[in-house]
Amino acid sequence: MKIILTQEVSGLGTPGDIVEVKNGYGRNYLLPQGFAIQWSKGAEKQVVVIKRAREAREIRDLGQANEVKAQLSGLKVTLSARSGNAGRLFGSITPTEIVEAVKAAGGPALDRRRLELPGQIKTTGSYNVQVKLHPEVTATFPVNVVAAK
Repeated sequence: MKIILTQEVSGLGTPGDIVEVKNGYGRNYLLPQGFAIQWSKGAEKQVVVIKRAREAREIRDLGQANEVKAQLSGLKVTLSARSGNAGRLFGSITPTEIVEAVKAAGGPALDRRRLELPGQIKTTGSYNVQVKLHPEVTATFPVNVVAAK
C-alpha cells in the first residue's frame, strides 16, 4: 500500500514522504490515526505543500542545530502563572507558553511540537525541558515557573 505521511512516524519517515507499507499497517493504524493519507496523483501534489511547510519550521542542518543548542544553553527562561497558596497553578504550563517565553527571553524560535515536557507542569518550581532540534541534536534548558503577583 502506498501512502503519504502527514506526520513524523519513527522508523518510517517524515511529513511529505511517500512510503510503501503493508496493507494492514496502513489501513488499520496510519490512516485512522491521521498519520498518513492514501496515495493518489492529486494527493501527491499536496506533498509539495507539506514539504514547504516542514522546511519553513525545520532547522536546516547539524551546524545550525548546534548553534541553536548553544543559544538555549545560556538562556534563563522564566514563566509567571497564577497559583494558589501552596504553589499549585490554576491550570498548567503548555508548550506554546514555553515557546513564547523563550522568544521573550531572547532565544530562537522553536516548534512547540518538538518540545518534550517532564510530565505536566502544574506547580511552581524549576523544570528541565528538552527540545529535539535535529535527529542527532537534543537541547535541554531550564524553565523556572514562578507565581504571578
